[in-house]
This record gives sequence, structure tokens and C-alpha cells, in this order.
Amino acid sequence: MSGHEPDTPTPAEIIPPLGDQELEALREVGRHWNAVVEPRVHRLRELPVDPSLKRASDGPRAGRFSRFTELTSFEPEGKDEVEATAAATTPVSQLGRLVEAVERVVIGPPLRSSAVVHERMRNLVALPVLGSDLFASVAYGPESMLAVLVLAGASGLRVSLPLAGVLVLLMLAVGASYRQTIAAYPSGAGSYIVAGDNLGERAGVTAAVGLLADYILNVAVSVATGIAAIASAIPSLRPYTVVLGLGMIALLLAGNLRGVREAGHLFAAPTYVFLFAMGLLICVGLEQQAGRGFAATPPPPIKPVEGLTVLLVLRAFASGSTSMTGIEAVANAVPAFKPPEWKNARTTMTWMIGILVAIFVGLMLLIHLDGIAWNPNQTVLSQLAHRSFGNGVTYGFIQAATAAMLLFAANTSYNGFPRLLFFMARSEHAPRPFLQMGDRLAFSNGIVVLTIAAAAIFAGFNGNLQALIPLFAVGVFVAVTLSQAGMVVHWWRNHGPHWHRAIAINGFGATLTAIVVTVAAVTKFTAGAWVVVLGIPLLVWLCLRVRAHYRVVHEALAVQPLPDTLTQPRGAAAKQAGYVPTPATGERQESPEHVQHLMLVAVERLDLANLRALAYAASLEQPLLALHLSPSDEEAERFRKEWDTWAVPLRLEIVVSPYRALVAPLAHYVDALQAQRPELTLTVILAELVVHHPWHRLLHSQVAPRLRLALRTRPNIVITTIPFHLPA
Repeated sequence: MSGHEPDTPTPAEIIPPLGDQELEALREVGRHWNAVVEPRVHRLRELPVDPSLKRASDGPRAGRFSRFTELTSFEPEGKDEVEATAAATTPVSQLGRLVEAVERVVIGPPLRSSAVVHERMRNLVALPVLGSDLFASVAYGPESMLAVLVLAGASGLRVSLPLAGVLVLLMLAVGASYRQTIAAYPSGAGSYIVAGDNLGERAGVTAAVGLLADYILNVAVSVATGIAAIASAIPSLRPYTVVLGLGMIALLLAGNLRGVREAGHLFAAPTYVFLFAMGLLICVGLEQQAGRGFAATPPPPIKPVEGLTVLLVLRAFASGSTSMTGIEAVANAVPAFKPPEWKNARTTMTWMIGILVAIFVGLMLLIHLDGIAWNPNQTVLSQLAHRSFGNGVTYGFIQAATAAMLLFAANTSYNGFPRLLFFMARSEHAPRPFLQMGDRLAFSNGIVVLTIAAAAIFAGFNGNLQALIPLFAVGVFVAVTLSQAGMVVHWWRNHGPHWHRAIAINGFGATLTAIVVTVAAVTKFTAGAWVVVLGIPLLVWLCLRVRAHYRVVHEALAVQPLPDTLTQPRGAAAKQAGYVPTPATGERQESPEHVQHLMLVAVERLDLANLRALAYAASLEQPLLALHLSPSDEEAERFRKEWDTWAVPLRLEIVVSPYRALVAPLAHYVDALQAQRPELTLTVILAELVVHHPWHRLLHSQVAPRLRLALRTRPNIVITTIPFHLPA
């Protein structure tokens, strides 16, 4: 067991803390600020409104947000910070409120950030949620292997049992490897973390990209297989394959946006029903075979179109290896388990491998004993069910359970893909918006991206399973190979108990999966695997470019110590102090002496861009209030300590937004302040990063334009941005 602690993603990840060097520089900058603002500190601190909103109930409540009183939007009593309530997250536009109403019907009400600790899975929920992809793969893995072996006729089918034995060995080796990975890396992210820690950044990103590709293809393949099973039973639905598949993907989107726990309960039933159906099929089939003395039935006469060559056997092995697609899901989602996370994850992994091997071995034995051959018009499972149950109700149950399992197997991707993107975004290999949790504490951005990509591939290939399968094996086994190779290096560097045996297990697994990757990439290149083979390096390059951009951003925004030659301001302007607010008048405000100001600076973190925004506001010598929106109490406390480290006597208010909304609480807060003094001119100042390439804008949040859109109709509200130009 390594020193890694379980790492649960939290909403506070979106705002990274300052480093030690930045904190030290911040102290130095704060001392200089104190010297500069000391003559006018009284004027800067005396505000014409109450930022804590404790007296807001006594003031006017007119305005576009009139149905939300100040005290229903914010809760100031008994807290050091102002907290935005659920009412404060309501969008400010009519269209936004309409969209929100639809969202509430589909995915439910928002959850507080503190509820993230409750969104954990018990083992009985984790088994179907994370194992649905793995279990469902036995419905198309053996069939894909037989589809290759049948090219060599009956002699090719006789190789199926030895190949199945090798595949079982591969399953056990990879399963044992991932059990060790879970214990060594309980923070999750599996192949990405293991390969990155032990083989370097490029290997880690390559493993992550391979898994992302596999997750996307898993949704497309699972849905295509499930729709094909339905269309086989009801041929009249075949023309609607694409429409039915896209509808199923939309259902998966809605179910997963509701959050991890609800998705687990929603998708648990089909998995357990499928496992029962497979157990029933295997037990009845073996009982019938026992009555016949286990005498194998010869397969039907098949005219060979290829010779039984080593290349054909390797192609069949690569196709059959799809029977273990999704085996990495548990290692990627360790933090989603109930404590102790890594022990529960290992238990679930053991059960998953045991169930997988039992079903795979049972099906392959029945296929061999019943003389089943691949048939383009009827699936292998359908043929087995026909042999055991005829065309009765039990046959229909087996088919329905298989179809449901195949359709819902895509749910594994909806757990793994967004979580892996979270880890990549935290390491800055993916855009930072993938760190953000949605209303239901799900990684909504990652879920939406997965849905769009999978739907595009599914529709682009017209839901044709045979066209999608060649793309399938490369990505996942690239990740598995790099993960196990990384574990070999890990054990070599950290000689733990039985490390020689651990190296042997991981090395053997890495060798087998490397063979799978090579064979799949070479033999299926022209059949469609070229998309993944060429796409993975392209995406790796893109991820590394994203990381390079964020490094430039960090270097540009880092707080730097002040130069020794910096002098303090002199003159009458530096001696001005004090601010006496004048009573409200009905005069127009075209003349400067009639304008009463409040400068509100929205500060995300105390970096160079935000310090420039504060400096700009302070230089105007008007009452100034700094406002920080925090997604959690913990992050709020951390920011307050950083502010105290800066030690500049400006007024600071922290609004805790436990539902993670930014623009709506900020807009409601501005409205609540102005409701106390309607004649006040309130200037909202935000730091804005200016990038040189248009695509870089996708890597940063666009709060200023959204806030400007939300408040554009409000009188006496000024939205201004302080541009910070990033280097090219």
C-alpha cells in the first residue's frame, strides 16, 4: 500500500490555492499596498451599503429580481461569510429560468457542495454501475472471436476453446494487476496516474486518451449491439436503428446528469437481471449437456474462405479480447466507493473478475458443445437460448435481458469518462471546465461531451456494429498495457512485500495486452482501426498543448515580488482620506459631483490579474468592496487566510455558493446591494484574461460576458473588465 490517500473530487478543485512562493510575494506586495493606501484607507473602507446584507430586509425590494428578496437569496446570520441560497442560483433571464425549469424536471433539484460526501456507492451498487460494461462484453466478445474463426471453416472453430483459455488467463492477469493498482493508487484514475507517475507525462496522457477513446466507443458499440438485438427480435424496427440508438443515448445522458447514486440505482436492475439470465442459460445448458454425456455436436458445414493461419488466430484473439472491455473501470473510480474506498474497490474488482470468468467459460463451453457457429442473422446468445429454451417465454426473457444489459452497459463510460477528464483537467491536460461539478454533483461537462461524441460516432456509422468493432480494442489495451508497464516500474522502484511476484504478474499482463494492441492495430487498421491509431497521437499532442498553455498562464499570473526601486506616491492625492456619503437625491447623475460610487471587485484568487483589478479600483479612490464567491466553506476559509496573508485593510465579503453557480449569485448580490441605495452607481470590476489564439478562449471561463448579459437592463450598474494580456 503506497502513501497515496483516497482523493475524492470536490467543487473546490476549480479554484487552485496559491503556492508558498506566491504567498511570500503576496506578503511583500501587501506591505507596499498598506503604505500606499494608508492615507485613504478610511475612505476605501467606509461603504454606503451593508455588504453582509444583515439590514437588507429593511430596505427597498424593487427590481427585476423582486420575487427573490435579499434574505431569501442570501443567508448572513450566524456565519462569517454570506451564503447564497438555492434561490440565488436562479438564472436572471426569462429564457434561463425556462431552461432551468426543464432541467429540474429532468435531473432534479441542485445538491449542495457538502453533499458530495454522500454521493458514494456501496459495493452492491458499484458492481452493476462499474461492471455493466465488463459483463455486457461477453455478449459480443465471443461472437467477435467466432466471426473471425469461421473464416477458416469448421477447423477454425475448433481453435475457440484454446483461445478462450488464453483469454481467461489474460482476464485473471489483468484483474490481478488492477487489484494491485487499486491498493497502490487509491486516488483513482487508474492507467492515467500509474503510467504518468512511472513512465512519464506522455505515457500517462497516452493512456488517458486511449481510455477516453474506449469510453466513447463503448457507448456507441453497446448501444449498437443492444439495438441490433432488439431489431433481431423485431425486424420491423431495423429501419429505425439510428433513431432508437440516439434516443437511448439521450436517456443515458439524463440518467447520469442526476448524479452517481441515482444513476447507480437506475442501472443496477438490468445488470443483475442479465447476470441471472446468463446464470440460468449456462446452468440449464450444462444440465442438458450432462444428459447427453457432454458429447460435442459438430458445427454446421462451413466453407472456408481463409486458411487457419497464425495471423487469423491472432485476429480472433484480438477480437475475443473485447470480452474484457471495461475491466479498468473500478481502478478509475476508487474515490466513488464508500470508505474504506480502496478495500471496497478491490472487493468489487474480485467479484467482477470472478463473475466475468464464470460467464465467459460457461458460454464458451456451451458454444463448443452445441456446435454453435457465427451467423450474421442471429446472435450467438440467441442461438444458445434457442437450443435450451426453444421459442418460449424463457427465450424472450434471455433476449430482453441481454438487450437491456447491452443498452445500459454504456453507463460504465458515463462514470469513467467524466471522472478521468476531471483528473486530466486537474493536471491541466484538459480544459479546466471539466473540473466543475453540475447541479447534481456530477461532472456535467464531461457527460455532455461524451454524449455528443458517442452520438456522432453512432450516427456516422449508422449504428452498424460490425463497422464499430474494429475501432474498439486498440484504445483500452493501449491504456491497460501502459498501466501494467507502469506498475512494473513502480514495484521496481518501491520494493514492497512480494514485489518479485508483483512484477511477474504485471509484466506478464503487460506482455499479453501489448500483443493484443499490436495485433488489433495491424490486422484491423484498414477495417477502421486507423481512426483510433491515428487519433490517439493527435489527441495526445492536443492535451500536451493544453498543458503548455496553462503553464504560460501560471507564469503570467503568478504574484511577483516588487522591485526595489518602487517608490511610494507623493502629493496631495496621497494625503486624501475619508468618505462621507451624501443623502439620496432626485438629481440626475450626469455631473460628477452627483455620482455616488461603490466599486465591487470580484476576486477569484489573489493572483496577478486580480491584484491588478484591485489596484485599478483602489486608484479611483472610491469606496471599494472585494467579493469572493466560494464553492465550499473549506475554500472560503482558505481564501480568507490568503487574504489575511496579504494583510491590506480593504473590505472583503465572501459569498459561499454551495450549488457552484457563479453568475446568478453574483447578479443577485449586486441587486441586493443596490436595493439598499437605488441611486448608487455600482461598478463591478472583473479581471479578464486576454489570449492570443481564439481556441484558447475555450480553456477559460467567460464570467464577464455572462454577467454583462445578466445585468444589461439594470440602471446604475457598470460592468468593467481589467484585461490581463497573456504572452503569445
